[in-house]
Amino acid sequence: MSTWHPISRPAFWRRWLPEWSHLPVKIAFQLSLVGLAVFSGIAFFYFMLAMRFDMAEVAKLPAGTTFYDRKGVEISAPGGSGRKLVKRSDIPDFLVKSLRAREDARFFEHSGVDVRGLLRATVRNFKDWDFTQGASTVSMQLARNSFKMKQKSIHRKLLEIALTLRLEANYTKDEILTHYLNRIYFGAGADGIEQAANTYFGKTTSELSDGECALIVGIIRGPHIFSPFRNLDAALEQRSQTLDRLIAMGLIDKKRRDEIAAEPVKLVSEEQRATQTSYALQAVRRELDRVLDSDEIQLGGLHVYTTLDAGWQNRLEVELTRAVEDLEHEKGWTHSTEAAHVPGTEPAYIQYAAVTTETRTGATLALIGGRNYSHSRFDRTRSSRDLGSAFEPFVAAAAAERGKLVLPGKPVLTGRQIGPAEVERLAKRCGIAGPFLKTEDLFRGSVAATPLEMSIGLATLGNKGKRAKPYLIREIRDSVGEVIYTAKPELVQALSPNAASDATSVLARSGGTRCFTGATGSERDAWTLRLGPGGATAIWLGFDKPAAIAREPRLKSLLDEFVQRLGNN
Repeated sequence: MSTWHPISRPAFWRRWLPEWSHLPVKIAFQLSLVGLAVFSGIAFFYFMLAMRFDMAEVAKLPAGTTFYDRKGVEISAPGGSGRKLVKRSDIPDFLVKSLRAREDARFFEHSGVDVRGLLRATVRNFKDWDFTQGASTVSMQLARNSFKMKQKSIHRKLLEIALTLRLEANYTKDEILTHYLNRIYFGAGADGIEQAANTYFGKTTSELSDGECALIVGIIRGPHIFSPFRNLDAALEQRSQTLDRLIAMGLIDKKRRDEIAAEPVKLVSEEQRATQTSYALQAVRRELDRVLDSDEIQLGGLHVYTTLDAGWQNRLEVELTRAVEDLEHEKGWTHSTEAAHVPGTEPAYIQYAAVTTETRTGATLALIGGRNYSHSRFDRTRSSRDLGSAFEPFVAAAAAERGKLVLPGKPVLTGRQIGPAEVERLAKRCGIAGPFLKTEDLFRGSVAATPLEMSIGLATLGNKGKRAKPYLIREIRDSVGEVIYTAKPELVQALSPNAASDATSVLARSGGTRCFTGATGSERDAWTLRLGPGGATAIWLGFDKPAAIAREPRLKSLLDEFVQRLGNN
């Protein structure tokens, strides 16, 4: 008895494809199933990993940056303005358009991840064999910022994508945009859009003009590089690029672009800037912008350990103020003693600036940019003033370097042995930039320098001729305590140890220190140089609008008393 078996028909794809292709197609199909399974497994893994993060963190106020002195004591100063949050209703529509044009053109269309942009970036990264392109949307940047992910890796990128999808599921587009603008760093110490609007333009966010919106959005990609305070031309170029993108997207026409580009940029004056709280912290903030990427600063919660010695800085400020007040109380003082002048007018009262540099490392131990930060935020440690006889140590150093005789108190005779060109060369090696005269007047001190340059130069003489690069930040830790930056002292041999030692012989001895106090020939600037066992201090006294000071009674004796009160440390 026979058994009937149905004839099996070949699969649909076999009937339509040539026989030679059957095996490759089968293999490809099986591989696609494996790939789908692997993709599903990876997606599930990162979805579960993303579930561990609290989405409520996105809406919370990010932690600020905390600064410490060299002993780990937190540095604080009155009058600082903290991060301020805005609502969506406070954000001008043109700011939103500018942000889309500059950062994320399809923000309102994609689901948090711009697949087309991501594929383009992936291809580019494979070509470069590096993470040169990120294709981050605004939502992805917010996720990265909120959950402090800074490492560049495939794992971080996949987790960032998973978190972005969760973020999009939990917040509306308007909420994402608002949280993003409240979190990011805009340079010049401004955290968030409200503080940025006030810092740069003295306005609230809602008051920003179209031109100001385009400029402030242009800052985002390089808060330090494109800050209008630092480089207005670069900031204006970023504004132009933003406006060009708006035209390309059809959000404005060329006529409107030209109108916006013609808007005058009205930045707040130096006197009105209130994002910093002291001259020293202002300088630390500048250095922070240089040493960290903006993404790392935006993460918030940074702990910045500076080189500043808060005790020494306070002592220097107190004694300087006392010396200046004593000078103002002298009989015959002809200048104003009113410190609370009206911002924007010429200060009529005496000013001072001081920098102390640790001789062996270049670390800045103290920085005082003026008499009262709340009255004037102009940092005088970076302003060049005439040196006069304060330049003599560098004339002596140049002569000693060439094996010539150093004649204390006779800089012209000392300098004539080698000539102005040699003195200029040596002074530049010690950190003084010039410009320099090409005549013998150079030996008499016809050259200008900043207190910072003088402190570095003096430290070079006290460090056996080794010039150190100045720095204010020794270490930075993130919010979980991980070290993300450590400073390394950089030293260059500027002159021989013997020449450096001979140069200090022109400074007067005061206990364990070498000192100079005196004024320029024009009688408009007074200098105090102090080379102690561990630090070199340069102090300038004078008026913002140059006026005679040296002819006032007892100037030199008061400065000598000031040096004596500082002691030998």
